[in-house]
Amino acid sequence: MQNETTTAQQAEGQEGQEAEARQAASPEVDHQPDATEDVDVEAADTTAEAEGDAEPEAEVIERADEEAAAAEGTAIAADLGAARAEAESYLDDLRRLQADFDNYRKRTLREQTARAASASQALVAKLLPVLDNFELAVSAAEQSHDFDRMLKGVEMVFGELREVLQGEGLIKIEAEGKPFDPERHEAVIAVEQEDTEPGTVVDIVRTGYELRGKVLRPAMVKVAK
Repeated sequence: MQNETTTAQQAEGQEGQEAEARQAASPEVDHQPDATEDVDVEAADTTAEAEGDAEPEAEVIERADEEAAAAEGTAIAADLGAARAEAESYLDDLRRLQADFDNYRKRTLREQTARAASASQALVAKLLPVLDNFELAVSAAEQSHDFDRMLKGVEMVFGELREVLQGEGLIKIEAEGKPFDPERHEAVIAVEQEDTEPGTVVDIVRTGYELRGKVLRPAMVKVAK
């Protein structure tokens, strides 16, 4: 038994010596990674960095929507500014047009007033000789007390007055014996009249006149019923 133990110990010692001899005979070589290992490590680092820098898809979409909304808001603001400028331009044009119309209205009113004053002045100037003749007729009647002479003077003045007014476009409305015309006649009474068709003017209470084709005053008449 002792011999077997000794033999085993010797065998182990011999194996240990052989291993030491082999280690001493082989040169010591440091472990270095080859090029393939370097590329794999660099690619892994790049992939990790890209994965770290990459944003989630939801954030990318959200930012894109925000940019689109901002661009749309800018376009709307620009359109609104242009619309406001155009509205201001139209408002300025309207104000100028209103001012021009006010000036035109005032100028027209002044011209109409001036024309009316001029027409009145011309008519009065034409009536002055009639007024002079009336004064002469009254003065002569007071001095002579001659009725026939006064009547002739009044008739002469009346003729002059009628000519002046006719020259201005004044025309007497013919009514007696005519059918009643509500646009030119004003009935004041209806009377019984033999041999007269109903609705016919039988008498004139007050003379009516037309001025340049327009009824200035309707004739007041009696109408047969």
